Amino acid sequence: MFIKPNQFVIPTEQRDYSEWHRGRTRYALWYLLLDQVKHAEIIKQLDQIRHQFSDCLIKSSNRQYHITLYIGGFLTCDESIYNDDFPQSLFVKQQQQLESLNLSHSITLKLTAVNSFESALFVQVSDSLHQLTSIRSALRLAQHTEVAAQTYCAHITLGLYAQKVMGQDVLQRLDACAALDVELEFDQIHFGYYSAQTLQGPLHSLYCFNLE
Repeated sequence: MFIKPNQFVIPTEQRDYSEWHRGRTRYALWYLLLDQVKHAEIIKQLDQIRHQFSDCLIKSSNRQYHITLYIGGFLTCDESIYNDDFPQSLFVKQQQQLESLNLSHSITLKLTAVNSFESALFVQVSDSLHQLTSIRSALRLAQHTEVAAQTYCAHITLGLYAQKVMGQDVLQRLDACAALDVELEFDQIHFGYYSAQTLQGPLHSLYCFNLE
């Protein structure tokens, strides 16, 4: 999952992953979105960090900075055909479970450091109050298995690797990055999707859950 010093990072091929999407278009998830106005200064910082690593990251990214809460899969109107389909009825169930939490205040998180997965550069997110744990528990469904890593790691992706780079080289560059101590507040939780046929395309919000 995380980068290893003695191995190359895993670059993303810039192509249409037809064997994955099988003609399906909307890949659904729940997420916290960094707002262009409210989080303008933080977005500027993230842009600067991404620029420092621009020589090894995919350049054509239109994906907004966000924190993924739960990955549903391919959004469908009907019952599942493939095991990574996500019927709209499951979204309705999650919406009801989220409302039952009676969330009435904003989510406060902290950005702590720049780090790297095997395939992507990211910023670590600290959730000392375990707010995301509660939300993810509410989004969990008995009839659906999340399409995600076994261990949840709250983060903001800065970019996917475009080429093979030795992990040790990346780690040395990460050591040179200044530590972060930035607080973030969110007053909305989004459910939306991105186009599965557009690499690093933008997020489209379908539903917004207001926390205040």
